[in-house]
Amino acid sequence: MAKTTQQKRKKKGRSVQELIGVKTFTKYGLATGKGELLLYQVAPTNISVLSHANIEIKIHHLMMVLSSLPDIEIVCTDSAERFDDNKVYLAERLEAEQNPRIRKIIQNDIDSLDHLQMEMATARQFLFVARMKNQKGRQTFEAATRIEKMISEQGFEVHRMKKPEIKRCLALYFEACMAGEQMPDVDGEQYFETDDDEAVED
Repeated sequence: MAKTTQQKRKKKGRSVQELIGVKTFTKYGLATGKGELLLYQVAPTNISVLSHANIEIKIHHLMMVLSSLPDIEIVCTDSAERFDDNKVYLAERLEAEQNPRIRKIIQNDIDSLDHLQMEMATARQFLFVARMKNQKGRQTFEAATRIEKMISEQGFEVHRMKKPEIKRCLALYFEACMAGEQMPDVDGEQYFETDDDEAVED
């Protein structure tokens, strides 16, 4: 009895895209198994320099956004690389190393990473995420524009993230890598040379 396509795929295992729920990039955001995501990056506000009254105003503005867009999701992610894996590796090397000179070099590397991580301890990015379902083309564009306007009207510095920004955000979230925008859309795409200007001879 021939195996079904679903059985064959199950045997082969799920792809990374299936595991994280991402299908592809769209004109306005990111397509997932549960609808299209529109991502808006919001500039953070340093509330430590604001008065109590101004903090209450900011909270009120956020409440207005949430009440006008009840299905909006809020995401907070790193906006810079993390060095946790590097530090774990260096700690293991330091423990195993017997040469005092090399131990000193490794310790200097650890101290340097600690310093960098301390400087970037507050490096966060804040996103509003809107999930579109059963909307296409013009409807999605109008919804994307309307949502950005509603957030902006409440005093937030906001913009809808474009494809390179989304790629960088995903790379930071899943890989702690800063070069996400340089990653190809299709795995292995960079190894194929194409020339759109090359004329096809008959």
